[in-house]
This record gives sequence, structure tokens and C-alpha cells, in this order.
Amino acid sequence: MASGGRKQAPGGAWASPISSELIVSQSIGLSSPVIASDGRMYWLEGRPTEGGRQVLVSRSPDGKVVDVLPGVDSGFNARTRVHEYGGGESCVADGAIYYSNFKDQRVYKQAVQGNGAFSPPEPLTGADTQHRFADAVVDKKFDRLVAVREDHSGEGEAVNTVSAIDLKTGESVVLAGGRDFYAAPRLSADGSKMAWVCWDHPNMPWDDTELWVGEVQSDGTLANTRKVAGGPGESVVQPLWSGNTLSFVSDRTDWWNIYTETADGKIEPLVNLEAEFAPPAWMFGGRSYQPLPGGAFLTAFSAPSTAGMTLAVIDPADGVVHELKTPYASYGALSVKEVGGRLLVATTGGSPLKPSEVALLEVADVAALKASCPDDWQTLQRSSKAQVEAAFLSQPQSIAFPTTGSATAYMNYYPPASGDHELPNGDAPPLLVKIHGGPTAAASSSFNLGIQFWTSRGYAVADVNYGGSTGYGRKYRKRLAGNWGVVDVDDCCAAATHLAEQGRADPKKLCITGGSAGGYTTLACLAFRKVFSAGASHYGVADLQLLAAETHKFESRYLDGLIGAWPADKAVYKERSPINALDKFDSPVAFFQGDEDKVVPPNQATVCYEALKGKGLPTALVMFAGEQHGFRQGPNIRRALDGELYFYGKTLPDGGFPVSMPEGLEAPEIVNL
Repeated sequence: MASGGRKQAPGGAWASPISSELIVSQSIGLSSPVIASDGRMYWLEGRPTEGGRQVLVSRSPDGKVVDVLPGVDSGFNARTRVHEYGGGESCVADGAIYYSNFKDQRVYKQAVQGNGAFSPPEPLTGADTQHRFADAVVDKKFDRLVAVREDHSGEGEAVNTVSAIDLKTGESVVLAGGRDFYAAPRLSADGSKMAWVCWDHPNMPWDDTELWVGEVQSDGTLANTRKVAGGPGESVVQPLWSGNTLSFVSDRTDWWNIYTETADGKIEPLVNLEAEFAPPAWMFGGRSYQPLPGGAFLTAFSAPSTAGMTLAVIDPADGVVHELKTPYASYGALSVKEVGGRLLVATTGGSPLKPSEVALLEVADVAALKASCPDDWQTLQRSSKAQVEAAFLSQPQSIAFPTTGSATAYMNYYPPASGDHELPNGDAPPLLVKIHGGPTAAASSSFNLGIQFWTSRGYAVADVNYGGSTGYGRKYRKRLAGNWGVVDVDDCCAAATHLAEQGRADPKKLCITGGSAGGYTTLACLAFRKVFSAGASHYGVADLQLLAAETHKFESRYLDGLIGAWPADKAVYKERSPINALDKFDSPVAFFQGDEDKVVPPNQATVCYEALKGKGLPTALVMFAGEQHGFRQGPNIRRALDGELYFYGKTLPDGGFPVSMPEGLEAPEIVNL
């Protein structure tokens, strides 16, 4: 026995109460809380036990919670395929909710009935239009929805517009078109103006976008359109009206800060902070700030100088940032509404040791909001019902570390944690370097049972924010411009070697894992560097040329900024593609892939697997039927997580560590073992 009665065991072999079954059966995804004008709340729940479908949930003012969508056997799933990543699936008004259904991409309506239940789904848009919709708002003046429409009815690339859907006929007409992409159509309080964001290939919404405003005419069309902000070198996101005053988020000073257009057309910052007031707009429906009565704003922002996120009230009159005291360190979409003389605030909040939850705060006014304390927040729904002792939870440590070219990169480091086990004296833990997707995204320090699964088994985890990640300003984001497959690879390798040099990781047992774009960096590290002992790619990109040539519209020119113009820079794509360097792999690799993935075609994983198999390296390929880009079905999530641990236990140097698959789960078939 060791200290405190803990047993000594090698990292990876510790018994843990955090099982994949616990994660799947006790966990749901929570997002998009919104408060309606009658005080009713809505949010989305992603349920792995229901095939990964997204269910709209409603809570009445008296606290009764019901599913809006019919049962799982109905096939209804509130998810849009615009841009393939979705978001902005629904909107509410006057006791009704409108949403996109995943299977047929039609917009449906359901209304609150007298007993608090919801009417059956009523299709609004046609069955054979090949139109997809997202990010809608209700235009009461013209009895219509205004939304982003993605039209797949023609030949070639889908056509994106801002369109209006007639609530009586379901017919849609274009209000703004001609640009490659649109987002966030938003109406002023009196309905006389509409704002929207647009951009063109090869830009992404975090590159160069524009904010436009048009005047709504008596026939519902737009006139006198003008550009408010944006253009080369500026990303504008999340336009929002406070009454008839327009605000938006822009990175014109390197950081995504909030700005307001004054009555005389001037653009004024709400505050100048080295902080990000918006995440990258991979999905529609972002709401990281909301107007408050009296002209102030409720904001959620992140800053490199502060762990996690901050929720604050900022008044443009004095620019003072009044930080709120809450039980959370991360925040999702914000919703604010005055109902019955009370001020309601909703969000999804979490912290490193507290699972995300739908939370509601009810106060008298803005002054009471500023004076609120953590105990004032109500928990309406938890993302995890799992009860885990604190001793088995690892607290992340924010670490800045040196990397190539005298630059600095960042990571969240999670040491092993267990109430029952510890490492043998003098042993450093095996390390799992996690690579976030995107790559224009960020590692979060929010509670993550998927990370705690590893740390409670004796692994250390490094969640890396390599150059190109968000949360550190535009300049840091642009470190990856033209350098994907170089900067990210250097930074992730530097993170592992930094921890090994400090004795925080076993240099012989450095593992790396990632999904999607993170899977690309994983494979690139294994192909072009000799740092890692094993790795796992979850629906990862192996062939950059194929990705550039075959991926969906939203990302079809993304690689122009990350690598080079396609096909002019084809040689660079070929050089940086792990699929073209399979002879350079010398560490075991496992591949986990969905067979219906439209973002990263499954044949990329198959080609890599067959090549490594032929080379004699230990490798495994697990192909999940019916899964797309990312795993949503509970059994598949479990098998990917346990399967990766099993793979490392069987393939790491010095015999790995004792490992077995949970009962009822099939082990990955590892060839060349």
C-alpha cells in the first residue's frame, strides 16, 4: 500500500468510477437556452441514449418541464444541416416554436396548448424544396420567419441567402443574396431595419466578414442597404439590436470586442479589452452578449490572463466591467428577458469540476443582477447526473510553454487523480495530448468526463491551444495562416516534450489523439515527428487534397487560408498530407470513423489503416455504421473511448499496461500486435 491507503499501479491501469457507460447513460448535451416573452424557457438536449438526437425541451413559468418534440420513435430531431455544423435550429414567438428537423430539413411548428403540452409537429416548408434553414427570427409585422436559407436544388455549389418564410404558405423568398455566405439576420425592435453578416470564399467567418443593414419596405423587401463594418482584416459576428440601436462583435483591434453604431453613424467600442467576447462562428445562433434594461449589456468573455470565462455587466456610459459572482467558469448562449416586472437571465454554465447545466437567475433589476451571488442561480437541467467523488476529479492547470521560433503556446494540463490509486514511486504518468478540432477553435477547461475518464485511470492529459487557436486574439489565430500541419504540429510536440522534461509525463508513453482537424494534427505529428509512442484518429483528415476537392461548401475554401490556394498550391497539400507519408509512420495508430461522414470521407481512414497494416505496424480500424462527422450514438461513443484506452494498453512500449474492454463491448481488432 502507498500513501493514504492508495494502491500503486501503472498509469492507465487504475480502476475508475468514471466508465464510458456512466458518461453516456448519465450525460446529455445542453445548449441554446432562450427565454420567451411569456417567461417560458426552451433549450436543446443532445441525448446519446436516443441515437444522439437533439430534443427541444420547454419549462413553463411554474416549473413544469416537458419535451416539445414527440418521442424518439417519431424520428424528430431538432438539427439543421446548413453549413453541416448547424446551430440556430429554432426560434420562439407567441407561444410557438419553429425548428428544423434533421431527417427532412423541413421547418416545423409546434404551439403550446392549454394543458402546457405542445401540439403535434406541423410542417411549414415544403417536402421537396431541397432548402435548408437556420438562424431564424420571427418577423411579426409580416407574419414570417427571416432565416438563412441554403438551396441545394440546383447544380454545383449550394446557394446561400437571407430569405423570408411565409408562416401561412411556407413559401420562401430571397431578401438578400449574391454573397457566398450569410449569417445572423436580425430585425430591429420596430421591424423597420434588418442587419446581417455576409462573406465570400475563401474566407471563413473568423477571417474577413461584413455587417450590412437594410431598410424593410412596406412590401417586406429590403432597400437602402449599406455596409456598417467589416472587410479585409476584420471579422464581424453576432449583430444585435437593442431597441433600434445596432451592436456587434469585431476583431478590428485584434480582439473580438463589442461595438455599437451611434445615431450619427459612428462606431464606438463598448470597452477595449484584451479579451474575446465571441467564439469562432462554426455554428449559427451565437449569443455571447445580450442587452439589459437601461442600455447596459450582459457579456460572457474569455481572456488569457484569467482561467475560464467571465460573466459581467458592462455599461457603455462608463465602460466599467462589473464582474458577476456565479458558480460557473464557462458560459454558453445567454438569454435575457423582462417578464412580469422581473429580470430573467438564462445560460448554460459549467466549471472545471462542475458539469454544464441549464441555469436561470431571477432578479428585480440590473442593480440586483450586479449584486447577485452564486447561490441565486437555479439549476434547471444538468448535463450529467453522474456523482463522482472529488478525489477522482483532476483540476486543470493553465500552462504557457515555449515552442518553435521563440513563440509561446498554451495548454490545459490535467494531472492523474484518484482516491484509490497512485503511480509507483518515481514514475511519471503516461500522457495523452488532446488536439481540439477546428482547427480554428479552442480547448475548454469546462468539466469534461471524457478527460476525467483518462486522468482517473492514471493518465495525464494535455489539452493544447496551439497557434491558430481562438481565445488569444486575431494575431495568435493567424499564426496558423499558411502553416496548418507545421505550427500546430510543432506546438503539440513541444507541449509533450515540455511536460516530459518537467517530469510530468513519461517520455516513453506519450500518446496523441484528436477528432476531425485534431485528427489531422494527430496523424501529422505521427507522420512527420518522432515524439509520440501511439495515437488515435477520430474521423481525422488524412488527405488534404481530397478534403479541399470534396468537402462541403462551408469549408471548401477553408484550406486556402490554412495551407495555400487550391489547386495552385497542390504540392504543399500533398507534402503535408499524412496519407502521402505513410512510410514515415513508426508508431501504432488506431482509427475510429463514421461510415456516413460527409466532411471527412471514410475511405481516408481505410487507406491509412491498410497501409500501416501492410507495413507491419500495430493498427486498428473501427468503422461505425450510421455515424457522420462526430459520434452521437451511445454505444459508439463508448466503444471509441474504451477502444482507444484498450489500444494504448496493448501497444505502448514496455508491455503497455493491463487493460480489458467492458463487458458487452467488442474490442478493436489490432493487427500486427
